[in-house]
Amino acid sequence: MKTVAYILAYLFYPFSFFFIRKKNKLAFGSFRNSFTDNAKYLFIYCQQHRKDMDSAWISMSRKTVRDIRASGLRAYYTLSPKGAWHALTSKYWFYNSYSSDIMYAFSGGAVCINLWHGVGLKRIEFNIQSGSLVNRYKYKKFSERFYHPEVFKRPSWLLSSTPFQTEMLASAFRVDYAHCLELGYPRNEILTCPEILRQKYITSFENEQTQNIITQIKAGHYHKVYVYMPTWRDSQREIFVQSFDLATINGILQKQNSLLLLKPHANVIIDNAIANQFANILLVNGKSDIYPILPYTDVLITDYSSILYDYVLMDKKDVILYLYDYREYLQERDLFHPFDENVVGKKVSDFDQLCNCIEQLDFDIDVDKKNEIVEKFWGSTTTLNASKEIFDFLDNVNSKSR
Repeated sequence: MKTVAYILAYLFYPFSFFFIRKKNKLAFGSFRNSFTDNAKYLFIYCQQHRKDMDSAWISMSRKTVRDIRASGLRAYYTLSPKGAWHALTSKYWFYNSYSSDIMYAFSGGAVCINLWHGVGLKRIEFNIQSGSLVNRYKYKKFSERFYHPEVFKRPSWLLSSTPFQTEMLASAFRVDYAHCLELGYPRNEILTCPEILRQKYITSFENEQTQNIITQIKAGHYHKVYVYMPTWRDSQREIFVQSFDLATINGILQKQNSLLLLKPHANVIIDNAIANQFANILLVNGKSDIYPILPYTDVLITDYSSILYDYVLMDKKDVILYLYDYREYLQERDLFHPFDENVVGKKVSDFDQLCNCIEQLDFDIDVDKKNEIVEKFWGSTTTLNASKEIFDFLDNVNSKSR
């Protein structure tokens, strides 16, 4: 059945080039049919501030469509007549990963703008030289090409942040430097905006779980709020079980009157029962948007994840780098840039060290190093205007094509 669906998509794809695409018509979408990341924040900005644009979120999840509509935003199911028509007649597509975030078969003739979902150090996409994805990106085997055509479709434009990141991203997506937009990430605006704007946004657009977590954090008067966000691993290991003794951590947190949020990667499937039994540990749905919650946390626990570079944009935040599998991880996924000189935070190499670090509150960030990292990864793109600057770019493209 899967193969038949792909064959039908391939048969339709050439026809998608024949539709008349309108300059003021925009389609947005995200991976795993979620409503998250850069595309989400850019879409909301468009709906609020660019009424001259005919924009809609397109998703294969009917639930996602219902949830977005409940917030007063425009969304369509991909295979509905309105959804398909909007996708096929939109000149510009904005997405977080690939054209399949909307629908690859409908993408012919669209200007595809890949907003991506993280600056960082890892070799991604066509920079990958080892690990489980080499058949797709290095050897480009037929089966990978057949079932993942979206990966091999180059974006028209790619969102970046600084020349340091553009060097990596341009080769990863096989686009030239001139088509990398060093404009910053819309998702980071929620991290650095004034609290009054953040609260207004959360009330208007965030789901009940997110609002409840923020309410719990505020009401709990916790000494510290930690958030553990490990990166995606090709091995898909059960990271919250194999590398984390939840009972031990919970005991430390109770003595400290602190809270730990566990936020798995969206690709990881987690048994919700693992955290429900602990009073000071809260599991956040892997497909939920963690960004509105991050300003209410104090300490990020992570490893090789790009979340580090977003988190350090906020003031008065600390970082613990939990590197229990450093050598093993590098065998799965090489790094494009050296690790030690491009990270900031307290490094721990095993669970005992992590516990001691939390017990002793031994994780104050090196402010000078943090500022160096922010400059290298974000430069002048740390402003609150990433969404506006992307639309300024779009307006400029449209004016030149008249």
